[in-house]
Amino acid sequence: MPAVPADERTPTTETRHTTDEAADRFRAAVEDRCPGLLPERDVPLLHASLLRLLDGGDDHAGRSALLRALGSAYRSFGLRSWHAAAIGAALLASPGVRWRRAWRLVERTAARVGDGPAWWAAEVIGHDRDVDGVAALTVRPWRRLPFRAGQAVPVCTPRRPGRWRWLSPANAPRANGTVEFHVRALAGGSVSGGLVHEVRPGELLHLGPPTDSGLELVDGADDVLLVAGGTGLAPLRALVEQVAATAHRRRVTLIVGSRTFADLYDAIALDMLQQAHDWLTIVPAFSADPEAEPGERGTALDLAAYHHRPEQHVYVCGPPAMLAAARRWLPIAGVPADRLHLPTLGCR
Repeated sequence: MPAVPADERTPTTETRHTTDEAADRFRAAVEDRCPGLLPERDVPLLHASLLRLLDGGDDHAGRSALLRALGSAYRSFGLRSWHAAAIGAALLASPGVRWRRAWRLVERTAARVGDGPAWWAAEVIGHDRDVDGVAALTVRPWRRLPFRAGQAVPVCTPRRPGRWRWLSPANAPRANGTVEFHVRALAGGSVSGGLVHEVRPGELLHLGPPTDSGLELVDGADDVLLVAGGTGLAPLRALVEQVAATAHRRRVTLIVGSRTFADLYDAIALDMLQQAHDWLTIVPAFSADPEAEPGERGTALDLAAYHHRPEQHVYVCGPPAMLAAARRWLPIAGVPADRLHLPTLGCR
């Protein structure tokens, strides 16, 4: 069996102790220079996140999720430009240009975010895997998370401290405050793999502030065409729930792409939605299933072009290749640019 890169391994007890000790030293050093600046319970996550920013190991989407969390921490903790020296000295033996650049990135992000908590602790209360490699996690934040359907949330697991990833809730806000996330374990993805294969009910996750992703429902009564690939289904299912909760019963067509019937996840929830709402039409799209019905054969975008009507707003969410194809081909299929909505944060 090939060796697992250190970056992908589950943290050992020894590693966690070392990390905790480093965070304690960081907190003591900051406290010595700026008493009362940082909330003690938030220091370990702040410390890990700052180190991750300095490491620069994330892709663009992961880095933007990380910066969103740090920008909110900056505002929530009342940080200012003059705190850079104290925090940098506590974090690094010799802060230099790299630290100043990182701090400026955090400050720029903080200038674009609103006030509120830096992050929300959320207990995992459900972890289901009905398809191999995909998990549905239900979490209960200790304080209600103020999000809207279609938004994205930075998510971090203590199993991978400081690594933030965008996930979109698969539900509209619920009376009980719970939030459902859909996660696919990506090849080489330490965070996604941990969320799918390791996290269990009773563990805590940290949720950053919800952010507009480009998939929020446009006001009005226009019909909607939703096109999902993989776990891109999550924010689009949330939009269906939002429509169900509003007075406008606009007609909604949801196309759910999958290779085969066996690869289709969340089938039970989709069937319940279909039975509950006569204004909703759910169309599976099987790209590699010879037993599929004629109207269900093809990619999600193939069927989207067939089902598209001029008055619809079209929302697409899925893997990067699917989004690139949608951006190129759906306008050719007649979808106006101002009615085509694609995610802007790398969430899927």
